[in-house]
Amino acid sequence: MQVILMERISSLGQLGDIVKVRDGYARNFLIPQGKARRATEANIAEVQSKRVELEKAQNQALASAQERVAKIDGLMVQITQKAGADGRLFGSVTNADIAAALEAQGFEIERGQIRLTNGPLKQIGDHPVPIVLQADITATIMVSVLGES
Repeated sequence: MQVILMERISSLGQLGDIVKVRDGYARNFLIPQGKARRATEANIAEVQSKRVELEKAQNQALASAQERVAKIDGLMVQITQKAGADGRLFGSVTNADIAAALEAQGFEIERGQIRLTNGPLKQIGDHPVPIVLQADITATIMVSVLGES
């Protein structure tokens, strides 16, 4: 299915690009999220006429994300979990736990923006965790997992 991108998506293209994607990806993710529209003649004409407004809104969102990165980059978050004597946690620290700890410190970050590349944290210690605020804007926080007996 061909779609018109309504915002920049790192794996697909820029705002206004017409790209071919799988039908399910377009119907189930891109179109419902407002990230793309079907590439019909009417939609192409509409996007071309509103392109300046869309680019301005995208630039404002980009500036906002860069401000948020400046605030949270390098932040230290402490999470306490039950652990054994060898330093392994009985459970794990997930992106939901990290999002809750960030919210307690006054930062609103969605779970989906937190990237745990190696899966949930299962060991006591300090772990760098990337947070993707927009397509190319990433902040790295340090999550310190503390054990309690």
